[in-house]
Amino acid sequence: MAAPWWRAALCASRRWRGFSTSAALSRRAAPLGPMPNEDIDVSDLERLKKYRSFDRYRRRAEQEARKPHWWRTYREHFGEESGPKDRVDIGLPPPKVSRTQQLLERKQALRELRANVEEERAARLQTARIPLEAVRAEWERTCGPYHKQRLAEYCGLYRDLFHGATFVPRVPLHVAYAVGEDDLMPVYHGNEVTPTEAAQAPEVTYEADEGSLWTLLLTNLDGHLLEPDAEYVHWLVTNIPGNRVTEGQETCPYLPPFPARGSGFHRFAFLLFKQDKRIDFSGDTRPSPCYQLAQRTFHTFDFYKKHQDAMTPAGLAFFQCRWDDSVTRVFHQLLDMREPVFEFVRPPPYHPKQKRFPHRQPLRYLDRYRDSHEPTYGIY
Repeated sequence: MAAPWWRAALCASRRWRGFSTSAALSRRAAPLGPMPNEDIDVSDLERLKKYRSFDRYRRRAEQEARKPHWWRTYREHFGEESGPKDRVDIGLPPPKVSRTQQLLERKQALRELRANVEEERAARLQTARIPLEAVRAEWERTCGPYHKQRLAEYCGLYRDLFHGATFVPRVPLHVAYAVGEDDLMPVYHGNEVTPTEAAQAPEVTYEADEGSLWTLLLTNLDGHLLEPDAEYVHWLVTNIPGNRVTEGQETCPYLPPFPARGSGFHRFAFLLFKQDKRIDFSGDTRPSPCYQLAQRTFHTFDFYKKHQDAMTPAGLAFFQCRWDDSVTRVFHQLLDMREPVFEFVRPPPYHPKQKRFPHRQPLRYLDRYRDSHEPTYGIY
């Protein structure tokens, strides 16, 4: 028996949206409050107050951003956080620099360059020589620390070392390994250093005031063989007077990197902590020599949490390292153990269920489901 006409019409109205329904859904409602910049008279823009400096505009914009508004921002609309609210800065405070003094120094430098006829002629003829050391020193003094912080965040160092807490490495840390008699292998921020080049303790330099105390740490974030969240401490020097690393207390002797074969790249991080006073590190002391990996198990987060009242992270440098022939010697001669070897087992390739009539597919499609490796036809 056929269904009544009114039942069919009701089902159709439920399945399909008519013109009246679409018009009701697309109706525009009045805003819940004043729109942005609604109080500004745009009929005469010349009479508006001008900021006349970017600093005044930035302060005004920050004040407006802190005020509560009825609308949502782009990040709030898509469920993104407007900023790292849960991030804790555990580093040194930023230096107090006068913006006016910076502008005066910049203007003075520009006047000197414009008055120097030889420099102007060399720049015009493209024969000017740029002092790279001075450029690097200026970079270290201005935006370099923030670039290093972004690199460390990209490589996951803050996440794995301090459980998400961050800091700006304000003290430039220069690390270099001696390769041969005359060559040096520097450690920057993510470059590759082989285990052969890092066989001996590096030369570490940084700027420090006389009478200050420091702690230097070298740890491997990815090399622990038993615990996935643990680290291996390769070097720990504490209570360093000023920048004289050799006069510090070697709490844990240096051990060359030993990334296992097949385990890929390992992250090795140099951390420089500034101490407020002399600290007793007797609970963190390892025997010398220390070739037991169980004694070198380390957690940077627990180490910092234990001494956080008396020291602050100030410098950072890190490199990546992977297996070479010298790692075998470290395992056999120093650690006195068999060398572990890893191999990546690739999962079998996924193929959807074979179709009986694979339309618009090449003959190579049949090779996916054959038991033998013989191709369907010819050589592709």
